[in-house]
Amino acid sequence: MQFTRIFAAALAVLALAQTADAADKHVAITQIVEHPALDATRKGVRDTLAKAGYEVGKNLKWTYENAQGNGTTAAQIAKKFAGEKPDVIVAIATPSAQTVVAANKSTPVVFTAVTDPIGAKLVSNWEKPGANVTGISDMSPIPAHMKLVKEVVPNATRLGVISNPGEANSVTLVKAIEQAAPKEGMAVVMAAATKSGEVLGAARSLVGKVDAIYIPTDNTVVSAFEAVIKVGVDAQIPVIPGDTDSVARGGIAALSFNYYDVGVETGEMVVKVLKGANPGDLSVKLVERLELHVNPGSAEKMGVKLGDGLVKRALKVIK
Repeated sequence: MQFTRIFAAALAVLALAQTADAADKHVAITQIVEHPALDATRKGVRDTLAKAGYEVGKNLKWTYENAQGNGTTAAQIAKKFAGEKPDVIVAIATPSAQTVVAANKSTPVVFTAVTDPIGAKLVSNWEKPGANVTGISDMSPIPAHMKLVKEVVPNATRLGVISNPGEANSVTLVKAIEQAAPKEGMAVVMAAATKSGEVLGAARSLVGKVDAIYIPTDNTVVSAFEAVIKVGVDAQIPVIPGDTDSVARGGIAALSFNYYDVGVETGEMVVKVLKGANPGDLSVKLVERLELHVNPGSAEKMGVKLGDGLVKRALKVIK
């Protein structure tokens, strides 16, 4: 009887220790701006942690900060997190990831929704990132996107592209667009927007100069995507986004990732780190599964009709 009591007490102490260890876990999330794709990524991370047993308010501290598109604010958030030393910092989008990596050399970092991690100087090697950093890349399949533009607007010869030249991810994407668009018979016409308030003016500057507008996964422009849609409808210029979440916001069609799934993959990586894995030993992953979303109603508002074949291929048709 005495042995049974001792054994039961030992089990209780062990369970208490395990609970205390789990309760000590702290994940801090920094996000450059709010828009549906990045918000879906964050939700995917949180849901995956919960599925793995890390529940906010029970055994996980979850700190979330949003820079609202401001680089200075992003840097302040990065310094704050570096001082707090959570178990993992999750950096959503390239600008936030860059500030976190610059401010912190010891706390594990898992970035996500980053187009070009090497070009952004987050890591030097995909397979063996080293140091305290790894993550998930959402590099867009630009050649496939250019083919989609031509399928939506077969006669397009001038393609308008709006981007923020201050975002490293956008610089990479624009280079890829400038290489791929001519292969589909389209010249690229650029318009710059360094903040969300400039997006409407950038879109208006393309009126009369282009046959279609393509919006890459540029955080500044996507955060003000409705402004581009307004110009597209008013001027009858088809708008094709680089992310599927923007199709529900009025884009005509997109072939891209489900950003909730991007968050799930990110969350799985975070769980590995919480369980003791060294981020530098985890290969950077590229999201590969693509989905086609279409919005026939938006297409008609912008003066085009989607082909039956394109609509039938779509995983999601926005009504």
